[in-house]
Amino acid sequence: MNLLEKIRKFLHWETSPKPAITLNDELYAQLLPFRTPLILIQLLMLIGTLGYYYLENYSIMDAIFQAGYTFTTVGFGSMNEGSFSPEGQIFTVTLIILGFTTFTFAIGIVVEVVRKGQLSRILKERRMLYSIARLKKHYVVCYHNDYTLEVTKQLKENHIPFVVVDPREEIHEWAQEHNYTTYLRAEPHAELTMLKAHLASAKGLITLSSSMSDNIALIASVRLFEKEHFLPRPYYIISSAESVSDVEKLKKLGADTVISPTKLTAQRVTAMAARPDMENLLEEFLYKSDNPLDMEEIEVPKYSWAVLKKLKETHMREITNTSVVGITKKDGKFLAMPKGDVLITSECKLLVIGTQKDINVTKDLLRKRDKPKELKFV
Repeated sequence: MNLLEKIRKFLHWETSPKPAITLNDELYAQLLPFRTPLILIQLLMLIGTLGYYYLENYSIMDAIFQAGYTFTTVGFGSMNEGSFSPEGQIFTVTLIILGFTTFTFAIGIVVEVVRKGQLSRILKERRMLYSIARLKKHYVVCYHNDYTLEVTKQLKENHIPFVVVDPREEIHEWAQEHNYTTYLRAEPHAELTMLKAHLASAKGLITLSSSMSDNIALIASVRLFEKEHFLPRPYYIISSAESVSDVEKLKKLGADTVISPTKLTAQRVTAMAARPDMENLLEEFLYKSDNPLDMEEIEVPKYSWAVLKKLKETHMREITNTSVVGITKKDGKFLAMPKGDVLITSECKLLVIGTQKDINVTKDLLRKRDKPKELKFV
């Protein structure tokens, strides 16, 4: 580590992470036409400086100054142009004509590049890629539709970063209308898109396309991306499907959770019919942003000190002020409202209710290898 890096680390100066795809090659291709006029300008300035240096016996600085405002045709009067030799006068006229021609040529190139609009598009996308590169543990939400609008709304309310990806041109208008701060116009299943969306640092991916083939292609592509890039942990993939058979297909392909709008609607209607007073329970308890309580499932690691301990022996309610309302065993069996004598097993999941701050304390507590000091005082 060199001195500059040590100073940066001491002052906590962190450089902005660079995206995997920077579009430098595309940007260079757009700026390439400017190379010729820039070379001509430098060459003519050099010729003009040497010309006045030898023909009029100017000093180097005077020759540069005379060549500059002659070449750019901004006028005369600053120096002794009235006493030019015939050779100097011909040289000056030639330099003015060449300067006018070069600048006209350069303006034509600028107008042509701006008219095409590619340079502006690349610069905007490049800025977007650098913004996405700063995201961590975000979700990549694919295909803009009514479901996407509701999902992104909930993500924003819960302060969860996300990137919306859609191949249609209208994504720019939708992003402005619905305040998508980070988005991409690209095919979601392409590897280049996954690199642009900074999928390596993402928590998961959400695909809610109405087309089953789109969801299948995306799930398969993401799982392949994991293997090819040797990522340490799998992505959490959420998808949607209309029929029960499609739900099973997507799960076999690698989706962690598959939502069936038809099934969810039926369950909600049934719940409302059976218990009308419970209609808004989920909205009030889980989805309302100003509710202090939260619910989260916490996995118990293999190395946790709590493994093979009875629930009452962990004293989680006293230490973290949270309550365990359910336990999902490793084999998938769910135990609701567990009693204190229930054993906590390796890689089971505890359904915990409490404030988000207390839930985070519970996560840290369960990740410890050694018995926490707090238990000595319980």
